[in-house]
Amino acid sequence: MRYFIELAYNGKNYHGWQIQDNAHSVQEELQNRMKILLKDDYELVGCGRTDTGVHASQFFAHFDIEQQLSNTERFVYQLNALLPDDISIYKVFEVEPDLHARFSAIEREYEYLISTRPTPFLNELSWTWFRVPDIDKMNAAAALLLNYSDFECFSKVHTQVNTFRCEVRKAEWKWKEEGLLSFTISADRFLRNMVRAIVGTLMEVGQGKMDLADFKKVLESKNRSAAGQSVPARGLYLRRISYPVIQ
Repeated sequence: MRYFIELAYNGKNYHGWQIQDNAHSVQEELQNRMKILLKDDYELVGCGRTDTGVHASQFFAHFDIEQQLSNTERFVYQLNALLPDDISIYKVFEVEPDLHARFSAIEREYEYLISTRPTPFLNELSWTWFRVPDIDKMNAAAALLLNYSDFECFSKVHTQVNTFRCEVRKAEWKWKEEGLLSFTISADRFLRNMVRAIVGTLMEVGQGKMDLADFKKVLESKNRSAAGQSVPARGLYLRRISYPVIQ
């Protein structure tokens, strides 16, 4: 039988979700703690990968086990007691065996936070940029993303993917609170480094270094070097994963 785990993590101390050689990952931490409770190794399949230092306020993973968990609430409590403070388990629940944490997801949403004033509380959880950009211009450029489907210009180079096509369904800047700027973007899928590259390019629009015509040329270039620099990972959050049968 298959179980989903809903969790969140602060990515500061991790090289992303995925287990990799000689790197500290969220997946490794969670699998090691599950082994203590379940007395066996169980591989977790995550809803995607996050880059080093990126956070997740909602993340799903699944694992398969032969016997039903007798008490999922107690299992959640025990896992949280074993895990470090920067990883939190919200729910563990049984799903249909064909529901896949990665491939069954129909939409993902990211948020990027930019602090425009010094603050001791968000230094490690947002990117600090003291010059206030032109949000109206950035929103006008962000709206163009919904008109395109090939985002090779924002993809990490030399990455192994079958397609650069994504369906962006929302891209919007707004003030989350005074001094804290938020960019939210949702799509059916994302390429590696895509969101951070988009934010960096939109910030060039907001600073007057690029106009809408220039941004459109970047989108049509299919060339990563035509886009702006990627912004730091510490401001990026995976906020939401949607599935057809999970609300």
